[in-house]
Amino acid sequence: MKSLVNLLQRVLEDFEDRCHVSTLRDLKTIADRVEDEGLSFLTITLSNYGSDFQKALDRGYVARDLFTGFQFKGGLPLFLGGFLELVFDRVTGLLHPSPSIDAIYGLRQITLMWSKVKLDVSKERQAAAIQRYMECESDVRNSDRNLGFGRTPFSQETGEEDSARARFIALGSHVFGRVFAYVDREIYSGNLHPKHGSGSTADRLLGNKKFELPYWSDRLEAVFPAWEYARANGRAFLESPVEYQDPGSETPVRVITVPKTMKTPRIIAMEPTHMQYMQQALLAAIVEGISQDKLVSALIGFGSQVPNQNLARKGSRYGTLATLDLSEASDRVSNQHVLGLLSRHSLTSEAVQATRSRKADVRGHGVIRLAKFASMGSALCFPFEAMVFCTIVLMGIERELGKPLNRKSIQRLVGQVRIYGDDIIVPVKYTSSVISMLETFGFKVNAGKSFWTGKFRESCGKDYYDGVDITVVRLRSLLPTKHWSKEKSRTVRSVYELRNQLYKAGLWKAVRYLEDQLSDLKWPDPILADDSSGIGYVSFIPRCKCGLKWHSGYQVPLVTALVEQPRPQRNEADGWAAMLKFFLKRSEKPIAGEHLIYSGRPRSVDIKLRRVDPRLG
Repeated sequence: MKSLVNLLQRVLEDFEDRCHVSTLRDLKTIADRVEDEGLSFLTITLSNYGSDFQKALDRGYVARDLFTGFQFKGGLPLFLGGFLELVFDRVTGLLHPSPSIDAIYGLRQITLMWSKVKLDVSKERQAAAIQRYMECESDVRNSDRNLGFGRTPFSQETGEEDSARARFIALGSHVFGRVFAYVDREIYSGNLHPKHGSGSTADRLLGNKKFELPYWSDRLEAVFPAWEYARANGRAFLESPVEYQDPGSETPVRVITVPKTMKTPRIIAMEPTHMQYMQQALLAAIVEGISQDKLVSALIGFGSQVPNQNLARKGSRYGTLATLDLSEASDRVSNQHVLGLLSRHSLTSEAVQATRSRKADVRGHGVIRLAKFASMGSALCFPFEAMVFCTIVLMGIERELGKPLNRKSIQRLVGQVRIYGDDIIVPVKYTSSVISMLETFGFKVNAGKSFWTGKFRESCGKDYYDGVDITVVRLRSLLPTKHWSKEKSRTVRSVYELRNQLYKAGLWKAVRYLEDQLSDLKWPDPILADDSSGIGYVSFIPRCKCGLKWHSGYQVPLVTALVEQPRPQRNEADGWAAMLKFFLKRSEKPIAGEHLIYSGRPRSVDIKLRRVDPRLG
């Protein structure tokens, strides 16, 4: 705890120099409150302060409903008041016409640096997250009922909800019809190529064991016969048949919590091996179909976050684009939304439904039937949530325009509308209508992370004010102890990455503090390129070449550095499972040696001192 407070002190001093303010009283407040509240003051209270500061930037003024738990003087809190006065007027609380961007960056860095520390969450907070998951499931059912999804035949009513449902189906088919037609053709021609992910599964199969594929569902069999997809050939199917699961005996997804922040954990769902296997096949076809459609690929993205980030920068500079964020986004995408998108593409719809898990095993609630399409963990969760959000966003724009969109008019929105997961960018003039339409379909816009009225924008991990990058350097794990050899590899790499990010941000006092800490731990401090295989420092200034050794055989310089060494899991594949693994190979690169003996995510990762080339990986 002391080391974190000391690090925060150095960050305060860095911005004290930049902004020419005093932080003595701020540091005393931090020390007193950390003593009283512990680590939660840094990870939760300061994080809330930073979120309230962003809200004030967006509003253009500070109000008393913000910065709760902190004493006010005039129109601003006393804590970090020196920085606040460079942004807002002390008396009125109004935003200055030309606020100090250094102060804005400093306030966010000081308060939000600690918000993403991955720590074990209390059982109470885990239980609360599970309860929210269940409440979200109930909300999805209610939303489906209100919108009339699932009615067969379509209702003859003409209310707004029925109109929204019908337009969603029509517009979604219009925008994504070419993509789904491509997937239809790939399914019909048997051109799908399944694969296994590297993560854990509901049936607890790991690595090479996944290629044995002991189970197959009746629903999968109706679309993807096991002899064709689950085995290397017909003979393998006869000699090593699968065990079929009828709908009542299917393995449910396993809902778990994983560390995210001290405030709340992340909810994910582990899919059964055979389901994830075929989801990956459909995912590849969908991504390829999107890449072939220039309009759709300009509206939604899966690979690069840069287009969203560039639009967020533009929105912050000119005020024309809004950045919207959704709460519990993936868990609020209904299966009925996906059925609506695919209503005119029966082959793809049948395939997607066959690979969708219908049940979930939720701790404390048993096995439940799911109304949502899928939680994080399904390979199809991300693309379908993006397509659903894109369709609803376009519906909101239609409502504002008062006329339906076609591909030509949608083309004019390219460069103004972009969806990456639940990060949504839309023109400011359509924001109210888009938010209203999202809420009509059961989604919740996160007001604390959505911006359109001021000059602050955030999207896909990048933050901007008036076109200036003010992205925060975040601490991801606690600082290491004196026993470096016993530290987890993640912690070791995390502290070096923190130092390097602070260095690139020009926070020199914080950098020196971390370097002193690492020096005390006797860790090596070589200067390495970003893509070096070793763990070390980045530097804009060349340092002395002390410690460099020349490798006469390879004719390269070498330096001593910490290197991560994964300890692979031993799970062998032989016979038909090994043949299936060979046939499923997608890359032209040769398979790693001993891949039939060791596979899957490493059981653990050690750190060792090794000689590495400092210039590249």
